[in-house]
Amino acid sequence: MEQLVIDTHNGVRTLTLNRPERMNAINDDLSSKIERALAEASSDDEVRVVVITGKGRAFCAGLDLADLDMKKLSGVNRQERLDDLGWVGRQALGIVHCDKPVIAAINGVAAGAGFALALACDMRFMSSSARVTTGYIRRGLSPDAGMSYFLPRLVGQTRAAEMIFTGREVLADEAERIGLINGVFSDEEFNERVMEFARELASGPPIALTLSKRLLTESLETDLATLLKQEFSSIKFCFGTNDVREGIQAFLEKRKPNFRGE
Repeated sequence: MEQLVIDTHNGVRTLTLNRPERMNAINDDLSSKIERALAEASSDDEVRVVVITGKGRAFCAGLDLADLDMKKLSGVNRQERLDDLGWVGRQALGIVHCDKPVIAAINGVAAGAGFALALACDMRFMSSSARVTTGYIRRGLSPDAGMSYFLPRLVGQTRAAEMIFTGREVLADEAERIGLINGVFSDEEFNERVMEFARELASGPPIALTLSKRLLTESLETDLATLLKQEFSSIKFCFGTNDVREGIQAFLEKRKPNFRGE
């Protein structure tokens, strides 16, 4: 059985974690497949939006602890660990560096590295019965996969500390209230509503979407003066595209624009 199912329709590429018997827990092989699929989507002009979701009742239950080589993981010194991103770290960078907007469709439980996978995405939606948890502390572990980077930036340092230190579960309504996700949809309508949003996003101007994502990524680490220059450079580039001309013409003609990424 393929651990990652890839499907593309109407500019939306869906990556479905397909280990339902393990609640889509991540191992080295699945993480590598996710990383490669994101790189392929990033360079494919037919893809405008990426959606990551899970098969069955879970989004992703985190690392597959039964598949880990504990001796290999613990048998290195601290400096060696600091010098290695680990495969879940490379996975997080794969999402951030993907030139297309990435949406996490959290259809069920997202725990540990599975929660971090969702946090690295540009947007997140949850089904009404889904829940998320940092989880690490309950296994005697500290966070990985970008958890300690993304979570404080989304919900603030104090709330992130509480969520990481306790490992408590957060239900969909709370997740929406604290700004962790973009929205909640009922279980029955979840897939349809997420794909509806993704298709609408995919109908937008591809070049502007890519440049906007790059600017948002840069904003996390760049000072204002540098970012202002990057913004100016990006918008000048946009003004030279056919998409801008189409956008202006559609506005004047009171119709929906047809962006082609040109």
